Amino acid sequence: MRRWSIQILQLNEHGEEVSADLFSKATYVLHESFRERAKQAMTTPPFRITEEGWGEFDMQIILTAKEKGGDHTVVHDLNFQSNQYEAKHVISFKNPKPNLLALLRETGPVPGDENGRKKGDESIKKKKRPEKGINMDKLADNLQRLQEDDLLQVVQMIHDHKSNDTFTKNDVEAGEFHVDLYTLPDNLVQMLWQFSEERVVA
Repeated sequence: MRRWSIQILQLNEHGEEVSADLFSKATYVLHESFRERAKQAMTTPPFRITEEGWGEFDMQIILTAKEKGGDHTVVHDLNFQSNQYEAKHVISFKNPKPNLLALLRETGPVPGDENGRKKGDESIKKKKRPEKGINMDKLADNLQRLQEDDLLQVVQMIHDHKSNDTFTKNDVEAGEFHVDLYTLPDNLVQMLWQFSEERVVA
């Protein structure tokens, strides 16, 4: 019988381990042989779980982020090849709210910061405030609901009209295109708003 434990930590911008305060809960989904203990939720960092058993297996760990950051599932390979080991996973957030961005910045810069935006920089916030009548949350939702052909047009529009401050990331392998809407110039935000409103069926 092997006794094992797992805990969740974050890495800051220097690669140092820090408390995983970004999350409010970690739910471990173990092998079905654990029966009534096959699903366990921890609500205090470092969200440590301690169990014992013979077998190795892949488990799901569902991390619930604070500030309505949603649930994020990672798969962890539990094995006994070493007495102690670590596994690193990247968690991505789509259009995080300001409070969640503030939490993310506690461990380092977030996408868009390298363009000159810093924590607490009110002048940048005012400069990037969307035009009146545009709901940025709805715009983000509209863009995610577009059909593939329309999305390709959106990507082209962003490439054609973005500014030096615009943050974009094209993940070819995953087939994903990321953009920080708050770093887009006002005229491009207006274009995307009109385009998405015309294309998306309520």
